Amino acid sequence: MRIVMAGSSGLLGTDLSAHLLADGHDVTRLVRRTPASPAEVRWDPAAGHIDPSCLEGADAVINLSGAGIGDRPWTGRRIDELFRSRLGPTRTLATAMKHLDAPPKTFISQSGTGYYGDAGNDVLHEESPAGSGVLARVCVEWEAAAHEAPAGVRVVTPRTAVVLSRSGGALGRLLPLLRLGVGGPLGNGRQYWPWITQPDLSAALGFLLTSTLSGPVIVASPEPADVNALVGELARALHRPALLRVPAPALRLVMGKLADELVLASQKVEPARLKDAGFVWRHPALRQAAEWVVRGA
Repeated sequence: MRIVMAGSSGLLGTDLSAHLLADGHDVTRLVRRTPASPAEVRWDPAAGHIDPSCLEGADAVINLSGAGIGDRPWTGRRIDELFRSRLGPTRTLATAMKHLDAPPKTFISQSGTGYYGDAGNDVLHEESPAGSGVLARVCVEWEAAAHEAPAGVRVVTPRTAVVLSRSGGALGRLLPLLRLGVGGPLGNGRQYWPWITQPDLSAALGFLLTSTLSGPVIVASPEPADVNALVGELARALHRPALLRVPAPALRLVMGKLADELVLASQKVEPARLKDAGFVWRHPALRQAAEWVVRGA
């Protein structure tokens, strides 16, 4: 397949690009700098500029663009950037497709389980309503922008869970503390964090390229886990204790509103559509995932 990818330079995009190339696909990367190879095409999503011809006849477009959710404190300016960095590229791609005689057959545009807000212990499916808060609003508008693609394009909006990676990501700050034996659960630890390992995320997005699924698809592990269980399994794999709980007031003091939406919110999701379509996880269980994170097993 010929695939055009936006957001290929990030942690997730780098792994997905390598996965797709290993599977024999032709990947063209959209970049904001001078292209370094024939496999790169320059664009300016902030200004809405792209040469539509780079999308002509492509089998699929994958859009992973977006500023990091937890990289910086949520000032008013940063929240605006979270919206702009997602909506701008998505609309630029969708608009460009409208000018093509042969638009891409598939448009996979990332979303997130933040769509559901803080849902407590409720089991969440693709049909569950959107929650409240900044992340929920970002995801609702992000998905709507993807659906501006022209009729005939299969639009998929993967609601991606917290990605467990061996090289940073969501565990980038927690793992070093656990390795030293000074980490522990966040808040009361009973909030559910949807999760998926990085290899399973790349495999799932590759699976969605050739499936018939459209619309929202929860991309998460089939095993739900609260923070107590997740941190406990990582600590077990590291042979370290995980006793130093960080209380919610301390998290709010340090992280502000980011703490409530990113760390303390609870989302117990069920990836029913992905499972029913026949996707097979490499790390379906939390213990397997923890072993992979720690030892690459």
